[in-house]
Amino acid sequence: MKLVIAEKPSVAISIAKVIGATKKKDGFYEGNGFRVSWCVGHLIQMANPDAYDEKYAKWNLADLPIIPSDYKYEVAKSTKKQFTTLKKLMNDKEIDTVINACDAGREGESIFRLVYNEAKCKKKMQRLWISSMEEAAIKEGFSCLKEGTNYDNLFKAAQARSIADWLVGMNLSRLYSSLYKQNYSIGRVQTPTLAMIVARDYEIDNFKKEKYFTVNLSLKEGFALVSERIDDEALAKNICDNLSSSIEVTDVEKKEKITRPDLPFDLTTLQRECNKYFGYSAKQTLDYAQSLYEKKLITYPRTDSRCLTEDMIESTVNNILGKNDFDTERIKTVFNSKKVTDHHAIIPTVSSLTANFSEINESEAKVYKLISDKLHSSFGYPLVESTTKIIAKFDNIEFTATGKSITDEGFTKFIKDYTSKKAEEVLPVVSSHDVLNIENKEIKEKFTQPPKHFTEDTLLKSMENAGSEVLEKGIEVERQGIGTPATRAGIIENLIYRGFVERDKKNLLATHKGISLVTIVSDTFKSPETTAEWEMQLSHIAQGNASKEDFLKGIEKEIREIILKYKEV
Repeated sequence: MKLVIAEKPSVAISIAKVIGATKKKDGFYEGNGFRVSWCVGHLIQMANPDAYDEKYAKWNLADLPIIPSDYKYEVAKSTKKQFTTLKKLMNDKEIDTVINACDAGREGESIFRLVYNEAKCKKKMQRLWISSMEEAAIKEGFSCLKEGTNYDNLFKAAQARSIADWLVGMNLSRLYSSLYKQNYSIGRVQTPTLAMIVARDYEIDNFKKEKYFTVNLSLKEGFALVSERIDDEALAKNICDNLSSSIEVTDVEKKEKITRPDLPFDLTTLQRECNKYFGYSAKQTLDYAQSLYEKKLITYPRTDSRCLTEDMIESTVNNILGKNDFDTERIKTVFNSKKVTDHHAIIPTVSSLTANFSEINESEAKVYKLISDKLHSSFGYPLVESTTKIIAKFDNIEFTATGKSITDEGFTKFIKDYTSKKAEEVLPVVSSHDVLNIENKEIKEKFTQPPKHFTEDTLLKSMENAGSEVLEKGIEVERQGIGTPATRAGIIENLIYRGFVERDKKNLLATHKGISLVTIVSDTFKSPETTAEWEMQLSHIAQGNASKEDFLKGIEKEIREIILKYKEV
C-alpha cells in the first residue's frame, strides 16, 4: 500500500477522489491501494535557542553568537495531532512507499522531508510534481511519479535557506535588541524590504522641488504647442514677448506604434494588478487565488513563471481559447518550456469553463475573471496606434504637440474593464514650413515632482527586481529579488504587524520604529543584493553544484564578525 502526503487537507481530498481513496478515516482517506493524508503547512519547525540551552531564554549580548553544531527541530504544538497521525501511517507495516504530494517547489519539499525525517521513516520515497488540481493533471502526475531521491539537492537548498534565516533572525534580533533596549525583529528578507521603504520615504522627505517654466501657445488651428522645459524665467518671458502672431512648423513626425500583449500572470504580477485595479492587498490576492486553486478553477498560483509549457498547447488552444480569434504568432512566445521553473503561469483550468460560480464570493470571482481576461489578452493581436508629433522652433527652443489615434485595438479589447479609455488626440493635418497662427501666449510655472510612496503594487515590483543586477548571467535562480512570490505578501503584512510600516490608504510608510531599525542594522543584512547572492548560491546547491555546508559557513562567518565588532565597541 502507498501513502500519499499532501500539503493541505483540501488538496488531499482532491487527490484522494482521483486515485480512489474515498473511505474517510481519522486523519486520512483510504482505498484502491492508497492512503492519503496531509500536513497542515509546516508541521515541523526549527527549535528556538532555549532548546539548546536554557540560558538562551533570556536575550544577552554575552551569549552571542548562537551557532549550533547540529540543528534541532520540533513538532509545532498546534499540529501535533496531525503529525502523530502521519508518523503512525508512515511507519505502518502495510505501507511500502510514501509519496510526497506537497507543493512542487523548494518549500513543499522541505515540509514533507522534515515530517519524513522527524517520523524516522525509512520507506521508499516518490514525488508527485503537478501544477493543477484538475483530475487529468493528477492522473498524469501519478502515471509518472519521480524517485524521491531526485530531489535530495532541492531539500538541501531548502535546509540551507531555513537555517540561514534562523541564524540571521535569532542572532541579529538579539544583538540589536540588547544593544538598543528595544524589541527589534531582524529578518534576511523583511529587513531589506523595510530598508527600501525607508529609503523611498527619505528621498521624498528630502526632495527639493525645482521650479521651471513652459511657454504654451494656443493656435487658431485648434490645438496647442508647448515649449520644452525652460529653467530661466527671464528667458521664458523673453521668448513669449518676442514671439509674433505666428510660428513656422519645422518638422512633422508620423509613426506607427505597435504594442504587443503582456504574458499571462505569475503570482507577483497578479498581486500587483489586483492591488492596482481592486485595492486588494498582496495577502488578500494570494488567499483568493489559493481558494480558486483548491476549487480547481485556476492552476497553481505560487509561481514565478509567466509562460506555459509547450505540452500545454493543444489543451489550452482547443479548450480554453476555443473559437475566439487569436494571434497564432503568440503561441511560440507564450508556450516556452525553457522559461518555466517549478510551475507554469496562472491560467484558468479547463474544468472552470463549465463550473458553477454561484458558490464563490465576489472577490474571488473578480480575481478569476482577471486571470481569464489576462490569458485571452496574452494571445491577442498587437495594439496599433498612429502617432503624430508636430515640431516648431523659435530662438532655439522647441515647441511640440503630440497626437495619437488607435488603428487597431488588438489585445486591449480583453482588458477594457480594468483600464480607463484615454481620449484620442487627433491633430489637424499640417506639413513642414506651414505657418501656424498664434491666438494666445502664456507662461506656465511648474515644479519637479518627488518620487511617489510605495504602494503594494510598486513595492512588489521592486521586491521582485531587487538585487537582480548582481545575478550571474545564465544562472536560473529559483527566486529573484527579495522573498518568493508566495512569501512577499506575508513579509509586507509582518512589517505592518510589527509596527515597522503603516498603511496610509494605498501607500506604505515607514514608522519611526522602522526607520530606527534600518539606521542601526549593518549594510550586509539590509541589502537586497545579499538576498540575490544567497539565491544564486541556493540555486547552485539545488543543482548539486555547491555545498550546503560551505554556504552556511559563509553566513556564520559574517554573523560572528558583526557581533564581534559590536562587542569590541
